Amino acid sequence: MHATGIDASASLAQLALTHEGALGLYRAADFLLARGQDPDGPTIRQARWYFARETLAVPRPGVPVATFATGVRATGDLEAWLAARPDDAVAEHPSLVWMAAPQVVRGARLATDATTLEHARGQLRFSLTAKIPMNRSYFDGSSAHFFRNRSLKIRGTTVDGEFVARTIWPEDFRLERAPTCGALTAMLPVTEALRALVRAEPAGGARSPFATTTLWQRDPAGDAVPPGRAVIGVMVNGAQGDDDEAHGGHFALVTGRTQAAGAIGDWLANNFYSLDVESEKGILAAPVPLDNYLADLNSGQGWYRPSYMIVAVLASDRAPALLQAALNRVYNQFWRHQLVYQHAAMNCASISVDALRALGWDIPARGPTSRLVAALGFPFVAARDRSFAKARIAFDYLTEDQTRLMPAAAFEEAGASLLALASGESSAPSGPLARMIAADIEAVAFLRFPQFPSSRAFGDAPAVTPWEYHARVPAEPGMAQIIPLPPRPFPPELRDPDLLVPPRPASDYAAMVWGLLSVIGIPWVVWRGWQRWRDRHKARTAR
Repeated sequence: MHATGIDASASLAQLALTHEGALGLYRAADFLLARGQDPDGPTIRQARWYFARETLAVPRPGVPVATFATGVRATGDLEAWLAARPDDAVAEHPSLVWMAAPQVVRGARLATDATTLEHARGQLRFSLTAKIPMNRSYFDGSSAHFFRNRSLKIRGTTVDGEFVARTIWPEDFRLERAPTCGALTAMLPVTEALRALVRAEPAGGARSPFATTTLWQRDPAGDAVPPGRAVIGVMVNGAQGDDDEAHGGHFALVTGRTQAAGAIGDWLANNFYSLDVESEKGILAAPVPLDNYLADLNSGQGWYRPSYMIVAVLASDRAPALLQAALNRVYNQFWRHQLVYQHAAMNCASISVDALRALGWDIPARGPTSRLVAALGFPFVAARDRSFAKARIAFDYLTEDQTRLMPAAAFEEAGASLLALASGESSAPSGPLARMIAADIEAVAFLRFPQFPSSRAFGDAPAVTPWEYHARVPAEPGMAQIIPLPPRPFPPELRDPDLLVPPRPASDYAAMVWGLLSVIGIPWVVWRGWQRWRDRHKARTAR
């Protein structure tokens, strides 16, 4: 890559730092480095506002770039785009990839005192990017010990001859060509077997070594993961150890290509995160290299919890290319606020599952947790907490399809569906994406990523149901660890005139019903009760 708006060429030549040859399925040569605030390029103005101070990879002139339709919701946009898309369509590139840093060193080793870096050209002074003030933990002595004896890929920036690291990625985290074969137990449904696999290690594998397991392989005698194959990954991140709002974990879809050495850091993780708050970790919603997604020193998920990924290895690019092109459109709708993040109805799992279903991979729904409990519990929560807002939140969580609500539920259902498509146990897939996967799949692997040691508490496997989530939160409200996040209002001048009003949450209707009952129904019940008491009293008096 060459830099636009970043004066990195001198240090690149001097230190022999090179960018990888791919960004997910795309060639790195098709992108330029830029700052978000740069006015040129295909990135929409709303995204440039969010990434104004960030290092990005943006498509070169002439490269096909994802667009969006106006006046429609994101799923409607995808469905219309898919219907009009020819089979031989050229893959549309994302309008940006969040790179975070302009340079990368491969095959590096961290010195014992973590102040120098050994690499192929010699020794390099080394330091860390600054900790975000709201971030509750950071790299410490345990981190240095974890990384010390490993070959590392490090993203960063050269400042006055010193390499300031933004991401530290262990190069032994790789998809091996022939990982140890394993099988899901036949004693359990596949979704429960996947849950058992996630929880096979103590604390969800937070302190266990990185591991790969082959779950299915079309050719048992061949290499499980041949190089050069396209992949689709379904990733769930676990529960955080010191944040009682994060027991449900996080969800992302991943695309990329296998490499001869098994490297996976340049795969693209598609991270959807609320745009309307300032993350204490500096997280921004964007397609991002997997090593950044997991190992960025502030925003990397791997610093907060263990993670798990099911990887489908495919003989053709067509399924992951279709998926990534679709997600690129979704990001445009997301950045411009046609698609608005909501914790219950439109979160990281909801957005991803909706995209898969719109493309014709019908991830099975688990349905709501309990509509009855939600309906009857609405007035109880409102009275107990003296808050209709909290009653609405509880109602929405209990009535939302669990596959859209809980990242772990989405992970289990997507993984089970993937294995059914691979083995032919699924009914004939009717949608384009599912048909492509079923025809092209060669292997399915499970990857477990430990949490990087730091000053942060270790996490655990993600909660699968709202009940399990609730059981992990301290019963005493004052004991719950909650990180308040400042709002980040969307500027009115960036709001396009075609934006549709977001759909009403189901809790609005519940609030209306209970509001009417409280104004009309309850007084009527009291009045009828008084009438009956009066009639009985008159009857006794007459006798």
